[in-house]
Amino acid sequence: MAQKKAGGSTRLGRDSQPQYLGAKVGDGETVNSGQVLIRQRGTKIHPGKNVKKGKDDTLYSTIAGKVKFTQRKRYRFDGSLKMTKFINVI
Repeated sequence: MAQKKAGGSTRLGRDSQPQYLGAKVGDGETVNSGQVLIRQRGTKIHPGKNVKKGKDDTLYSTIAGKVKFTQRKRYRFDGSLKMTKFINVI
């Protein structure tokens, strides 16, 4: 026979916190210098004018201004074209 009753399960710190990824500002919004624009994994959206990319692919503004999302075609490594999203601060 079993020596103990059923104990049930506990989480005990094995449940990780959410990462809160995604766009933090919308098109046409005003931002300050150093403000986070997008938190992402990989470069889903690329940095444009006055935008820098952090170590974890976070995009942030380098100047104060208005946010503008654009799309343009870019050549890939195999020579094909692909529509790519950019974020700019003007």
